[in-house]
Amino acid sequence: MKDNSTILSVVAVVAVVVVGLAIGKATSSTPIDDTQNPGTKVAGTAVLQVDEPSYDFGNVSMAKGNVSRLFTLVNTSSSTVAINKIFTSCMCTKANLTIDTMRYGPFGMPGHGAGLAISANLAPGESATVEAVFDPAAHGPAGVGPISRSIYLEGNGSRLAELVFKAMVTP
Repeated sequence: MKDNSTILSVVAVVAVVVVGLAIGKATSSTPIDDTQNPGTKVAGTAVLQVDEPSYDFGNVSMAKGNVSRLFTLVNTSSSTVAINKIFTSCMCTKANLTIDTMRYGPFGMPGHGAGLAISANLAPGESATVEAVFDPAAHGPAGVGPISRSIYLEGNGSRLAELVFKAMVTP
């Protein structure tokens, strides 16, 4: 009898934990991906539309130096979007944000010296550009081959946009 009561107690605790996790996940405020429109993130009512959320540089030579790409974002909502943080997925990538005549950056990978915090606002209908700068030689000879890197924009604890680029790094 004692073994059955212990098993029932364990099952009851597990059930409470599972239900609690399910309720917590259902009510979380994680941004929603708009899968019909890549590059758009929804955080409350603020929306950033990215013209081309993914770019392929093709072959990139280490010997020829850095390459860069401009991504354009537009605030398509009726609310101002606050951008509080910009960071990259790798130390070989830097990002610069330009809104009107204000330039912010460079931003880099967390823990690798570049600042991440920013205080910028994008008004309804306003556009901005994010310049992605990739250094193909940053990883040395071991960095040859296909790569994929990301730049993340966040505001008020929510992911606003993810910009991705790919390349085939050659010597």
